[in-house]
Amino acid sequence: MNVHGVNDVRQTQKHTAEPLVPDPSVFEFHLSIENTKSHISLSIDQIPAELIKAGSRTIRYEIHKFIISIWNKE
Repeated sequence: MNVHGVNDVRQTQKHTAEPLVPDPSVFEFHLSIENTKSHISLSIDQIPAELIKAGSRTIRYEIHKFIISIWNKE
């Protein structure tokens, strides 16, 4: 983990073969929730779409934070 000229490993850039895709924005997240069809079969997480769609701003914010966390950890 010896990086030349860098004291803090967090300062290094990630070099990947894949293009870096920006985090999903709050707008994209809310738009995808609104466009989700209701009354569809449950996915692997067993959370009905209606529950997420009916959620408050706080619940949507927390779900978005969770998604960003997963996104950044790949």
